[in-house]
Amino acid sequence: MSNTQTVLGFDYGTKSIGVAIGQAITGTAQPLKALKARDGIPSWDAIESILKEWQPDLVVVGLPLDLHGGELDAITPRARKFANRLNGRFGCKVELHDERLTTTEARSSLFEQGGYKALGKGKIDSQSAVIIVESWFENQYQ
Repeated sequence: MSNTQTVLGFDYGTKSIGVAIGQAITGTAQPLKALKARDGIPSWDAIESILKEWQPDLVVVGLPLDLHGGELDAITPRARKFANRLNGRFGCKVELHDERLTTTEARSSLFEQGGYKALGKGKIDSQSAVIIVESWFENQYQ
């Protein structure tokens, strides 16, 4: 854990991919702008510029699972493929992290901060990415 200072998190989706950047020192993350995706395919140029800007030590991709920890046919394999592509294209270290309930948590957190107006789709996706990163940090310290 000591060599992992900056963690970039992705909340993979077929229409939008939430992005967050986190720091190990504080164990917290901030939302970045969500990326549009076309049928699950992001702009790899946009991802490359985020990687260049933040130079993360690790990339964490949320792994969508059902409430029992089982894989979801439609989305889990696509999130794994996205993680593999990040590693293959950019050579960054990538880990998958269980993301159960992150969207629900993100909605509730944003609602507390700003009511219904705060619940824009991109904001929810990036807030989900924040929760993925922060929950990954918590797991490192257990």
